[in-house]
Amino acid sequence: MSSKNDKNGQRTTAAPSLPLSERFSQFAHATSVWTGNPLAFLMAVAVVIVWVASGPFFNYSDTWQLVINTGTTIVTFLMVFLIQNTQNRDTLAIQLKLSELVLAMKGAENRFAAIEDLSDEELQALHDDCRARAEMTLNHLEGRKTTEVRTAKRRAHTPGHHDKTSSRKAS
Repeated sequence: MSSKNDKNGQRTTAAPSLPLSERFSQFAHATSVWTGNPLAFLMAVAVVIVWVASGPFFNYSDTWQLVINTGTTIVTFLMVFLIQNTQNRDTLAIQLKLSELVLAMKGAENRFAAIEDLSDEELQALHDDCRARAEMTLNHLEGRKTTEVRTAKRRAHTPGHHDKTSSRKAS
C-alpha cells in the first residue's frame, strides 16, 4: 500500500492498483455476465429494430448500412477477446477441479492431473492408450457376460436341475 497526503494535508493510504491483466480479467468477467443476460439481448434487438425502422428516413443509403455494419463489426471484434478471456478462465478452473479429483482418487493415475501440459503427440498417444484399455475392459466384460449366459443355458437344460425361481412360482 502507498500513502499520500490529501488536499487537507492528512495522510491517506491508497490500495495498490491491480495489474492490467487482473483488471482486464475482472472487466471481461463482468462484461460476460452482463452480455449473457436477457436484457442485453433485448437491447441488441432494440438497436436492430431502431436501425431497420430508421431506414426510410435515410433512404436506405450506404451510410445507413455502414452504421450497422461498422457497429456490429466493432462489437464482434471486441467481444472475441472478452469471450476468449472468459473461456480461458473457465477452462482453467474446470481443469483445476478435475486435477484435484484425479489427485484425490485412490488408484487414479496422477499423470492425468497435468495432462493439459502435454504436447499434441503425447495427448494422442495417451488417448490411444486409454482407448485400448477401454476396449480391453469392454471385451473382458462382454466375455464374462457371454460366459454367464452359456452357464445359465446349460443349467436350464441340465436334467434334474431346478431353477429356484420356477420352484418358487409353483408354491
